This record gives sequence, structure tokens and C-alpha cells, in this order.
Amino acid sequence: MIIKNLTVGPFGSNCYIVGSEKTKEGIIIDPGEEADTILAEVKKAGLKIVLIVATHGHLDHMMALEKVKDALKCDYAIHEGDAAGMGHEPPAILSMFGLPRFNPPPPDRALKDGDTIEFGDESLKVVHTPGHSRGGICLVGDGVVFSGDTLFNFGIGRTDLPGGNYEELMGSIKEKLMVLPDKTEVWPGHGPGSTIGEERRHNPFLGGAGPRWF
Repeated sequence: MIIKNLTVGPFGSNCYIVGSEKTKEGIIIDPGEEADTILAEVKKAGLKIVLIVATHGHLDHMMALEKVKDALKCDYAIHEGDAAGMGHEPPAILSMFGLPRFNPPPPDRALKDGDTIEFGDESLKVVHTPGHSRGGICLVGDGVVFSGDTLFNFGIGRTDLPGGNYEELMGSIKEKLMVLPDKTEVWPGHGPGSTIGEERRHNPFLGGAGPRWF
């Protein structure tokens, strides 16, 4: 599986370009900003993008969505729980960061827990992980999970935005992510990557000892 990570925009969001080595079909996960940078990386990788997937409906993961979608002429998908809330960020949040009103296009595909996203000979399973937002998802493949803003390297997603719920988020992480094998690579929505085993042992929100600095 091809995995290219771009950190984009003022929020430092991770955008992932994921593809099949064999067929050169791929998807884009969370085109948060810098559409031209994302498109250039797609061209460099030689991939035909068949779908854009948003792990949740917050604008820092979708600001480049419309431009990338129009340029690549492909569909985009988001969980049904976040589809209705897109573009409704509180004005105070937008003005705080000097951002314009966000009006994303309607999704072409509403995702549900257990759905499969296929590109060439690769596939990712949609796992609904509410808590950061109502429709937050993780995408689970063979030895890899794209965790959006559900799970970070020694951290978790914030729960103080509309649709957030701490107990629900912790339940999602413990019941749906911590059951994955320790060697599973974690590619989060912000910050550096990790593994499920490292998070199980060291994430302080999961009872771990905290980061190792040596």
C-alpha cells in the first residue's frame, strides 16, 4: 500500500494519499488545506484517485475538499452522522482563526459502520468512532488504521466542540481501536504516527505511563 502524508493548513492537519502499488488507484483522506500541494503529490505518485474520504466533518480536514474534488472529478464520502452538520462551525471559531465561512459540497456517499472502501486491490474498513464528532470514523486496513481525530500519538481528540463527548470517545477508542494488533500502524489526523501497542502502553488517557523520551 502506498501511503503519503502531507501536513497542511494552519491547524497542521494530516492529509493522506493512499494507493495501490499494483493498480495505481487511490484515495485521499482529509484534504484539509493546500489543494495545489495535494494535487501535485497525487500527480507525482501517478495515482488515479477514485474517492475522497473525510474522517469527520470539521473544516480543518475539509477546506481543500471542493477544489481537489473538482480537479480530480471524483466522489467524496463522509459518515452519515456528520453529513448534515458540515459547514455549521460557530462564527466565533471561524473569526478566531481568520477563516471564511465554510460551505462544502454535499457528499456523494454517506458512510456507515462496517462499509468497505476499495481502491484497486486494496481496501479499508469504515469503523464508526464517535466522540470527537458524531460521525467520526477510522479507516482500518491490513496492519494500518487512519484514526482521524479519534486517537493521536499519546493523545486523543478534543471533545469540547459540538457533537463531542468524552465518554463516547473513550468507548470508541477502547472498544474499537484497542482491539487491533499491537503492530498496527496509527496514522492520525494531527501529529506524528504511532502504533496501537505504543498507545496501549504509553498513552496517558488509556492508563499508560506517558511518552518515553529515551
